[in-house]
Amino acid sequence: MDNIGGAEFVDLILAKELNADIYTTNIDKEKIQKMGFSTDNIYSIGKIPINAPFRQEFAYWRFRKLNLKNKYDFYIIAGDWAVSAAFNNKPNLWYVYSPKREIWDLYDYVRINTVPWHKRLIFDVWVFIRRILDKRDVKNVQKIICISKNVQNRVKKYLNRDSKIIYPPTENKDFYYNKSKGYWLSVNRLIEHKRVDIQLKAFAKIPDEKLIIIGSYEKSSHFQKYAEYCKKIKPQNVEIRSWVDKKELTELYANCKGVIATSKDEDYGMNVVEAMASGKPVIASNEGGFKETLINEKTGILIDHIDEEKLIEAIKIFGEKIEKNPLRLKNLCQKQAKNFDTKIFIKKFKEEIKNEKTGFSDSSR
Repeated sequence: MDNIGGAEFVDLILAKELNADIYTTNIDKEKIQKMGFSTDNIYSIGKIPINAPFRQEFAYWRFRKLNLKNKYDFYIIAGDWAVSAAFNNKPNLWYVYSPKREIWDLYDYVRINTVPWHKRLIFDVWVFIRRILDKRDVKNVQKIICISKNVQNRVKKYLNRDSKIIYPPTENKDFYYNKSKGYWLSVNRLIEHKRVDIQLKAFAKIPDEKLIIIGSYEKSSHFQKYAEYCKKIKPQNVEIRSWVDKKELTELYANCKGVIATSKDEDYGMNVVEAMASGKPVIASNEGGFKETLINEKTGILIDHIDEEKLIEAIKIFGEKIEKNPLRLKNLCQKQAKNFDTKIFIKKFKEEIKNEKTGFSDSSR
């Protein structure tokens, strides 16, 4: 909870709506409060280092040793490195943002793009051990709920577990539409697989267009390396801002022309739904969760095998469509976003918890 992104926001919504406590590692209370949440119910189980793999390893073992037995009626495990908490804390369910991407679906990508060549053998050994532990740990999880079909497929492929889907919440009531102020918006962490560099290279070739990137990043070395690279290649017509609070982010969504999302096989893509809740269409890569939330050519456009040239073409063509009939796109976008509203999310979650608790009660008699 020290770098507040989509997953952390969902955790905070869950805790608020279910009157639950949160146990985590590092906490940035100021950021959480700026997002409109209380921190009275958030407890640290111990700090963890900044850099990988020590960050992941410390997180894993802190959650593995966490024992809240008999303190609560039910335990929701949220996040990949927290799954080891299932060992001591039952009844439970795991809300999966994704199985650990660096050891599963993004293993090759991370190995080539992030890990220095002279450390790759060590990385391979670490991944081999982590995969064994991952498959062991998931046996302690009693129910699995995924954030998307995309993640559900990964859980089945890598961990051989069946699961249900509950899409993450979007507070539709908090978003609103304003007439465009002429800029495009991009909201994502500055990390390699978000492929923000594609956006930067594209906008360097279309100087008449403007882009604002909201790109927070962790303090670890590989995050900082990519962030510095993005800042180095940033053209004059692109502005990169770090983390912003809820009020400023909502205003940026409301006033933009549209949102650009280039992530590689995105787990879900809360930024896309938030854009639609603001009545703004999206240009996104035709991968992962974007395919589940966007209606192609109605609430946005999906690009196959995205690169800078295809992104430029989409910005020009779809930009004209936005200018011709923004209100029609607004209505279609906001209608679609309502399918992912917080009320739907909480209702489904409460049903799953009730069913799971009832199941345990029945089996104990």
